[in-house]
Amino acid sequence: MSSIRHWFLMVLPFALWGTAMTAMAPLVHSGGPVLVAFLRLIPAGATLLIAVGLTGRSWKIAPIDLGWFSLFTLVDATIFQTCLAKGLSETGAGLGSVLIDSQPLMVALLARSLFGEAINPIGWVGLMLGLVGIVFLGSPPDLLSHWWLMGKEVSVGSFWDSGEGWMLLAAISMAFGTVLSRYACQKSDPIAVTGWHMLIGGGPLLAWHFVDQSWPLIPQWSGFDWISMAYASFLGSAVAYGLFFWFANNEELTGFTTLAFLTPVFALATGGLWLDERLLPLQWIGVVFVLFSVLLVSQRRRIWEPHEFEPKLIKK
Repeated sequence: MSSIRHWFLMVLPFALWGTAMTAMAPLVHSGGPVLVAFLRLIPAGATLLIAVGLTGRSWKIAPIDLGWFSLFTLVDATIFQTCLAKGLSETGAGLGSVLIDSQPLMVALLARSLFGEAINPIGWVGLMLGLVGIVFLGSPPDLLSHWWLMGKEVSVGSFWDSGEGWMLLAAISMAFGTVLSRYACQKSDPIAVTGWHMLIGGGPLLAWHFVDQSWPLIPQWSGFDWISMAYASFLGSAVAYGLFFWFANNEELTGFTTLAFLTPVFALATGGLWLDERLLPLQWIGVVFVLFSVLLVSQRRRIWEPHEFEPKLIKK
């Protein structure tokens, strides 16, 4: 039972992220990406710090961690959430979540270099399949046609205009943020670090929203819209990020972060039900590649060295 509960908690952040993407998708069009970004960060960060205080854990950032914490906050909170919100405003929740969850591929490479986590040939095959899947999902169809089918020339600028480029920048930011979290939590509580980095990282976004005149200061959202924003903030951020960074500091990074490829399953399901989003056939092929890659990466040791996992016979 404890094993099932452990796996449920490991998968929960990615399920919450996927459904939060669907909840946020309409809000960035009516309220603006910066507003959604800081509303997702600041209330969630405050909630986590309150939870830390109520459970008697230390909410202080150790002096030795302050430098790494500052860099972690800039990369994973301010830059990541800005790129995510801007990308989400131009892509659907399903496609956007697949693009953002290309970050496990980058985390695997960083973890191999920095922490010596093994990636055997099965793992490398999985990573390559994942990269192919991300290309199928992330590149505009016209651009793929130009590359492979000799279609008419397409400007690379359309890649950024359509939002996919922002999503990939968000994936890069989160990948580096995931690795930086280990350095920022050397002597500090991971939940406290997560709360502070969200609270502080949302500050520049709050200031940006007040200065930016292109969006209303207070959006004309319905009650359901505010409930969706609350869900994205408290469950899709506070609970999801708290669990994610706790596991990121206590589990193997490569295997754990590869579970992020499950996020699109939840986002595609909820996006199809609530937002009537549909993927192109080529993008569905990309989904298959991505999901197969997570299977290979997460089970790479079991597939490559099955004898290590065989039950040992007890000699009589």
